[in-house]
Amino acid sequence: MDHALACAASWVPCQEVVEGTLLNSLLPIKQGLKMFIIEDKGGAIAIMCASLLFLGTWPAVLTLLERRGRLPQHTYLDYSITNLLAAVLIALTFGQLGEPKHNMPNFFTQLSQDNLPSVLFAMAGGVVLSIGNLSTQYAWAYVGLSVTEVISSSMVVVIGTTLNYFLDDRINRAEILFTGVGCFLVAVILGSLVHASNAADNEKKLSESTNSYKLGKDGGTETGKQVIDKDAPKDMENGASADYATKAEAGTAEYLIELEERRSIKVFGSSTYIGLGIVFFSGICFSLFSPAINLATNDQWHTLKDGVPHLVVYTAFFYFSISCFVVGIGLNILFLYHPRAGVPKSSFKAYLNDWEGRQWALLAGFLCGFGNGFQFMGGQAAGYAAADAVQALPLVSTFWGILLFGEYRKSSKKTYTLLALMLLMFIAAVATLMASSGHRSTK
Repeated sequence: MDHALACAASWVPCQEVVEGTLLNSLLPIKQGLKMFIIEDKGGAIAIMCASLLFLGTWPAVLTLLERRGRLPQHTYLDYSITNLLAAVLIALTFGQLGEPKHNMPNFFTQLSQDNLPSVLFAMAGGVVLSIGNLSTQYAWAYVGLSVTEVISSSMVVVIGTTLNYFLDDRINRAEILFTGVGCFLVAVILGSLVHASNAADNEKKLSESTNSYKLGKDGGTETGKQVIDKDAPKDMENGASADYATKAEAGTAEYLIELEERRSIKVFGSSTYIGLGIVFFSGICFSLFSPAINLATNDQWHTLKDGVPHLVVYTAFFYFSISCFVVGIGLNILFLYHPRAGVPKSSFKAYLNDWEGRQWALLAGFLCGFGNGFQFMGGQAAGYAAADAVQALPLVSTFWGILLFGEYRKSSKKTYTLLALMLLMFIAAVATLMASSGHRSTK
């Protein structure tokens, strides 16, 4: 009994000794944890390659849903939710775990600092990206996934990369960087030729179709088949869904006609200039969001007060995504009741009831969110001009376009030759821009 009482009496100090020993053993691990910041060229290139894959894939996912008849407003509302969630996850992991580095506070610490000018730059970047992404939803339907990505990406390289080069105090090797820009321009010209050649191929298929479908200069006309009504209403409130199955072989005229009947944005008979106008507008928006993040994280214009640390890239990306979310949600709720481009009218109730393809829209948001985050992380390490190498995303988008949508199936040898040359030039462009990577001093 006395022995038991002695053991009980000694339990508290023994427990303190054990806990103290455990804490001391874990202390080096805790002290060894640092905020994850990419500082070497190799790591920056690796994460930019991951960004390239993600940013080239998510447009294909949204395009797939539109071609299956899902309303773009519904898709973009789902996309916006996970796009923001990706930024929150990045901020709470890479930006918060571990001890802060020199002059790089953790995420929660920065939320209370006096850094409003940098926050506004980051949020401005989110606004233009959201408007650009929203515009491309419609551009994909009008001029196709591949040509939309080629034109918008080229504008980012020509405008955005040039701005980032000077904002980054020329840390990238100019002779290599602008050689890459030149490769992009050549790829753009080839991409335009691919689109023109493929459009001529499709027009020939339609003119020779057994359905006698002909795409007229002043609108769509058909013989022996009902004309497609681009303003035909759909019963979205009752959750009616289209039959997504197609019996036609990809690349045939029948396939093109069935696709037009299924998709949510009707484009046959529409002016090509409408689509190109949307593409160029989105390209201007995309050209500005990366320089805005550059200004937010590096404060080249000296808008912060003395002693206030620059925004860490994770914090800037969080504010960037907040504004992207607000604009995307607001505009698409408006478009539910006041749709554009012949898209049927819907409602918030119909959106909530529309579960067809929702998982893919949510996946697209994650892919875009992590793709943008990785691009900014790589840009902070190796220069935002070099990080614009991810604008070679048409390489990935074209791959998915061929694999998923049957783009360029049964096209002419001329189209295939131009397509191969375009892809080769894009490979040269992305390799050159990555080779121009510099090293940003973190001191």
